[in-house]
Amino acid sequence: MHFQEILFKKRDRQELTSEEIRFFVDQYTKGDIPDYQVSALLMAIYLNGLTIDETVRLTDAMLHSGIVVDLANVEGIKVDKHSTGGVGDKTSLIIAPICAALGVPVPMISGRGLGHTGGTLDKLESIPGFNVKLSLERYRQQVKELNCCLIGQTKEIAPADKKMYALRDVTCTVENKSLISASIMSKKLAEGIDALVLDVKTGSGAFMKSQQQAEELARLMISIGRKMGKEVTALITDMNQPLGSYVGNSLEVIESVNLLKGSSLPEQYDLLELSVLLASHMVVLGGKSEDLESAGQQVQKVIDDGSAFEKLKKIVEKQGGDPSSLDDYSKLPTATEKYQVKAARKGFVAKLDALLVGKSAVFLGAGRLVLDSKLDPGVGIVIRKKVGDEVNRGDLMMEVYYNKQDQLKKALPYLNEALVLSENPVSPLTLVKNTFD
Repeated sequence: MHFQEILFKKRDRQELTSEEIRFFVDQYTKGDIPDYQVSALLMAIYLNGLTIDETVRLTDAMLHSGIVVDLANVEGIKVDKHSTGGVGDKTSLIIAPICAALGVPVPMISGRGLGHTGGTLDKLESIPGFNVKLSLERYRQQVKELNCCLIGQTKEIAPADKKMYALRDVTCTVENKSLISASIMSKKLAEGIDALVLDVKTGSGAFMKSQQQAEELARLMISIGRKMGKEVTALITDMNQPLGSYVGNSLEVIESVNLLKGSSLPEQYDLLELSVLLASHMVVLGGKSEDLESAGQQVQKVIDDGSAFEKLKKIVEKQGGDPSSLDDYSKLPTATEKYQVKAARKGFVAKLDALLVGKSAVFLGAGRLVLDSKLDPGVGIVIRKKVGDEVNRGDLMMEVYYNKQDQLKKALPYLNEALVLSENPVSPLTLVKNTFD
């Protein structure tokens, strides 16, 4: 079998067999197929698509390109959550310690930023000393001991996905339902879970721009999960504006910690609502509650009594991080300069385009422009007004934290375009659009 034959077939919109997909995945994982050829195949898949059967075959091949973790020694139903990516989406940092504090084991293997979207690992690594590169043995032990571990892919976990994930980011082949599904589900199924909650984003800042596309992606991932014997619930949520009010790696850690301390701001209402809802679904799937209402009460309790925040501090300490930085934010990376964006006139916020805000954050240094880009963990944007808010001329709309003037110069046009005011009142955006289980 030759890779060019596979490339010819997908270029010409033909269906790939299980053997062809496994050959491609195995050979690429071993390094026997170069990146430039795989880039061509990814683009062919992006343009021509994969059938449902091809998607399941690709997921299975990527899953078995490494080992599937056995967490049989961990008591309870193991539940994870995955978001399809967005701007300001830091819910993993919030809900993982909440669920762990409630006795639901959360074995979470996360990824880095893709395109304009932030990555959980990048946020975690802005905490001084935090180590996301634990061995699988330490991963298993920590899940057993603390009910939670937050790591990146090891060389044993879906190594094919790890290579393709980075390549997709820099070849403009991210926004494809089959590639997204195979990437997410191969990692999640490999980490040893019993159940999964999916947060499928839709809107300008999401990979799925329309609700219909998001629902198709949700159904595809649910189908894959169930074929593998897992319980899967999916929420379709809005990503037309950033989630919460902080965008940027250390800034998002601060926002997450503030929420766990019970001190969220009015403009962070959507982050609090979604975090509580996602955690509640995980608690139900984890067998700790029979319904969402009682689960929500349990979630709120561990926020109010501080046990969720204490769990996060224990996780940080166990993974080599400095837990005191979660109380003393001066120990986190901080940008040296600040620029204020103010309202040019009176009106109502009609639009705060998440995609444009995300792109501006990338130009500031919070995301990657090329494969080996070095992130600046201290830069980012703080949003002071959200869609539907009334503003007066001169009101503070956004604060931009930056270190280099040339990066600010590149970022500002995107921010200015992202913000649109209306003379007439505007309704707030609907956060949760649909649920599938």
